[in-house]
Amino acid sequence: MTFDVAEDVDMSQLQEGSEVEFMAVRPEAGGQVVVEIGPVNTLGVYKNPSCGCCAGWLEHMDKHGFSTEVHHPQDLNAKKTSLGIKPVHQSCHTTVSAEGYVFEGHVPAKYVEQFLTQKPAGALGLAVPGMPLGSPGMEAGGKFTPYDILLLKKDGSSEIYASVKFLADQF
Repeated sequence: MTFDVAEDVDMSQLQEGSEVEFMAVRPEAGGQVVVEIGPVNTLGVYKNPSCGCCAGWLEHMDKHGFSTEVHHPQDLNAKKTSLGIKPVHQSCHTTVSAEGYVFEGHVPAKYVEQFLTQKPAGALGLAVPGMPLGSPGMEAGGKFTPYDILLLKKDGSSEIYASVKFLADQF
């Protein structure tokens, strides 16, 4: 939700008992400030404790309004398999939403939010296999390699959900 601070904020637009956090505050033309708030989106992230790119991805998600809980399972590959993520779709970390959807690898926050807002029928989640250069957490001096975000389906199939052709497409 977006509220213009110059106007009265109608708190009845929020569901009773829902948790909210400030997601963004940005200046607008004419000196007004817009405050965006929304539900707390907590994600469980399963990763190796020594993975630096995972830390970069976590920072990206935090900056875009998500809350994360990090877990370090003894057998990360077994965790991925138990969640239905095939080896061909795997990356360095696995994320699970409160609703049980999976986000494998360096999926940009923009697409996680889009997915959670408009959940495709029969979906297991999204994946960015491998570790594409320039994806969130894999930044390297402005270098970028285009990549696809795959829609993983509960029946084991997958298809392209989005193609990230340019660095700016991630935001």
